[in-house]
Amino acid sequence: MPLPTGDVIGLMVDNLKRRKTVFPISPRKAAAWARDLGIPRGGETVLYTGSLYQLLPYMVAAVKNMELMENSILSRMVTVGRFFNRFINVSAFIARPSGADVKRYGGIIRNIARLLQAAGVGFGYLYEDELYAGALAYDMGADAAFEAHAKLVYDGLKQHGVRSLITIDPHTTNMLRSVYPNLIDGYDLEVKSYLEVLAATDVKPVREVSGRVAVHDSCVYARYEGVIDEPRELLTRAGYSVLEPNEARKLTHCCGGPIESLFPGTAHEIGKKRVQQLAACHADGVATMCPICMATLQKAAGAEVRIDDISGYLAKAFCEG
Repeated sequence: MPLPTGDVIGLMVDNLKRRKTVFPISPRKAAAWARDLGIPRGGETVLYTGSLYQLLPYMVAAVKNMELMENSILSRMVTVGRFFNRFINVSAFIARPSGADVKRYGGIIRNIARLLQAAGVGFGYLYEDELYAGALAYDMGADAAFEAHAKLVYDGLKQHGVRSLITIDPHTTNMLRSVYPNLIDGYDLEVKSYLEVLAATDVKPVREVSGRVAVHDSCVYARYEGVIDEPRELLTRAGYSVLEPNEARKLTHCCGGPIESLFPGTAHEIGKKRVQQLAACHADGVATMCPICMATLQKAAGAEVRIDDISGYLAKAFCEG
């Protein structure tokens, strides 16, 4: 018995309406990555995480449970769970991440912030006041809930006096730069990916690195936001040799991740095909720039191919310590 897609989507939408996020993560936990980095609170320019990297450990845990339920009688539990989720946070039991995953994904955001600091970019952070951007709700077609949430996010940013956003993942970049403006009258925030911001600086390596790195383009960055050359330029500037797999840049092959919450098996097969293309590059590792891509490809690759976020490669070259 396949998963009841309506209830899977409904569970996330219910969470968005009631808890302002699709998975159970508190504002305190979402902001924990910023401890000890000395980032000012607020300001006209802020690093906006959109909570996607923070949510990935919860998504990974949820998908593991969804795989157990897919094509079995257990799939009926999703419908029951959605009913009780209206009263208690049932998704907190479905999505219980490992501590190692929470630390790893939080470390990626720390690397991004450190890279911007190393480049002399001034920015603040809203800490517990930052809201999830709503990307998964948008991808799943929950239009009414997403639009209401987008207005809530925008109003919050304006109340904090924010004028410019530095985003850290393709989905959040796309939401704030291309989707929100079509929903919100008078939308006037400037939005740039941290990769675009970094590439425009004269940041230079503080240590020598080398290696052959294959680039996996995010579909959203490459096809919708035009962020293609910047990651390659930064990797080259850092000292790596950049390799291109088949189906790269605007023709990049999907990682399979966007449908993993609904069709885990299908997503895994798509991911395995992409891993084969990346493995054919015979690189020392693969650089991703999206948390969904990283998680999906890691799962498909196992120990066959080393998959890391691009920020880790760049931090080795550009950051002290």
